[in-house]
Amino acid sequence: MKTIANTFRRAAALHYVCAMLRLPILAATLAALAGCAQTPARNTATPKVDEKAVDAIYAEIERANASADEAIAKGRDGDAGAASLALTTAREVLTTAGGRCIATPGCEIERVLSAQDALIERQARALAGADEATAPPDEALARESGASSPVVGAMPQAGRAVSLLKGRDLRSVIQLNDAVKASIEEWLTWLRPNLLEAYENYQYMRHRMWPEYEKAGLPEALLFGILAKESGGKVHAVSRAGASGPLQFMYYTGVRYGLTQQGGFDQRFDPAAATRANVAYLNDQFRVFNNNLELALGAYNGGEGRMQRLSPGGRRAFWDASVIGRLPPETRDYVPMVLAAAWLFLHPEEYNLRFPIIDAAPAQIVLVQATSINELAICLGQEGNDRGWFRTLRNLNPRYDVNVRIASGTALELPQAAVAAYESHCRSGKLVATAAELHAAKAPVLPAWQAQAASRTHVVRRGDTLSSIAKKFRCGDVRRIAQANRIKAPAYAIRVGQRLVVPACSA
Repeated sequence: MKTIANTFRRAAALHYVCAMLRLPILAATLAALAGCAQTPARNTATPKVDEKAVDAIYAEIERANASADEAIAKGRDGDAGAASLALTTAREVLTTAGGRCIATPGCEIERVLSAQDALIERQARALAGADEATAPPDEALARESGASSPVVGAMPQAGRAVSLLKGRDLRSVIQLNDAVKASIEEWLTWLRPNLLEAYENYQYMRHRMWPEYEKAGLPEALLFGILAKESGGKVHAVSRAGASGPLQFMYYTGVRYGLTQQGGFDQRFDPAAATRANVAYLNDQFRVFNNNLELALGAYNGGEGRMQRLSPGGRRAFWDASVIGRLPPETRDYVPMVLAAAWLFLHPEEYNLRFPIIDAAPAQIVLVQATSINELAICLGQEGNDRGWFRTLRNLNPRYDVNVRIASGTALELPQAAVAAYESHCRSGKLVATAAELHAAKAPVLPAWQAQAASRTHVVRRGDTLSSIAKKFRCGDVRRIAQANRIKAPAYAIRVGQRLVVPACSA
């Protein structure tokens, strides 16, 4: 009876959301859940899970995310018609994926709902012109070259169980197998700038995050490894799948661990709250997986249900072929990348890696006049930080929209190193006036009819190249079409069926 009551409660909650958003996938979910609640279960046996079928559904969700990103990009470029078509495609793919997910054992419907939520969030950000901090891609590193990740290729076929003991030095826990070594190479080559940026961001937030790990007896290097791989230390990072915040919690998982909406603020974006939730989640997984670190990390990335099916009670190591061989590339990649970042945090000198020395002592200012985060970043300039203070201001004051002026008398957190710059440049004077002038400026936006008239669309056919399309539309330079569609040089790769925006141009 308790299970049925809980199911009805969940169905009622979904019914409310469905009524508010009128999303077909939520309606389908509600119908399925309500049907389950009304029909007594006759077969109590656990249904067999087809991991390939589940992965195929998750791939559909990713395709929907890609369509949504394409739609938002086209909307920014002023092509309302193409944006509408791409958004329709995204909704249709999500609806199909949701229906299949409901009927497929082991598929987490929360992934579909989170993708829908993320789509709405990205649309809202695009409409508001808000700063978009994007999390690293969910697919296996999505290298710019398009090649498969060397980390996955270096995975061992067998290994050992790794135990995480509270208070135990992580250097005695991580084994440098080929997968971790391949990940170290990734961090030290094309991802080195990302690693250094993550370290800088972490240092400024350390006083908010590290105490939670310290209280739990967990190693700081592990916290850094997760942060570096998940968001790069960008508090407002949102992935295409809907994971949000510095430690990338999915909405429903975040709610389970206390990350709720508080006065309109999503607590997944709060560094301290997100770290508390991360500690609680990991400790739960350590209990489930007999203190196996890799399995706990695998659950954090790939879902605890899947990991529990592959290694009940932690009986099989993450590296065992029966486990790792049945995980998606994203999770196979994620675990050694986290371990590698943690290892480099502990041993930078062994790899000629120099983390920046940062004066991260926290401080506060009280605004003498209403101002926005953007205006503060302009007047603070680069004094005390060659990269400027925008990201740090965002990370330390996550509740505020960067474009909205904050009332005078409000206390904001920033590093001590920036206080002198505020006193010198941001209380009054020429820089304050310049920042206000820039803040008031608005980029021109073409009316929809003009935007559509200024561009055309072309559906790629077999045999098409970007050069042949440019010639057909009398565009003397393929770079204009490439830029309009975010196609990267030098390959200018296009695919059959792809809908391209062709800007008005002549030879």
